[in-house]
Amino acid sequence: MLRRIVFGLAVVTLSATSVFAQTPAAPAAAAPNPFVFNGDGGVILNFVKADKTADFEMVLGKLKDALVKSDKPERKAMAAGWKVFKADEPGPGGAAIYVFVMDPVAKGAEYSVGNILVEVFAAEGQALYKTYSDAYANPAIGALLHLSKVLELK
Repeated sequence: MLRRIVFGLAVVTLSATSVFAQTPAAPAAAAPNPFVFNGDGGVILNFVKADKTADFEMVLGKLKDALVKSDKPERKAMAAGWKVFKADEPGPGGAAIYVFVMDPVAKGAEYSVGNILVEVFAAEGQALYKTYSDAYANPAIGALLHLSKVLELK
């Protein structure tokens, strides 16, 4: 009798192990989109080839048009808080440094230039994004910072 119980437990254990081994693992959680800011502010440092700054700035002008022309309220909110600065100092390899400052951010909105351009301008947006991405130096983005407000000094 004891042999039957031991044998039965062994069969059940092996069967359960076989079932669990065949169960697919849960998919890994997707990494959060770095271009979605959920805090109070955001900063992106962009390194642009020195000879491509005119192209980069032309595309940024189209980005502004896209945000202003969009019917989506989150795009209007993005435009209200998105500022672009160019550093006087050169970056690595003589690259121009453009700083995107989002303050305040449109929480949950995606600040992906390419996606915005394609959303508003379709095929022309794809060509604009190619011009934009071709302007980037190596590294393209030096930092992407999600910020939480600590203090206002006003």
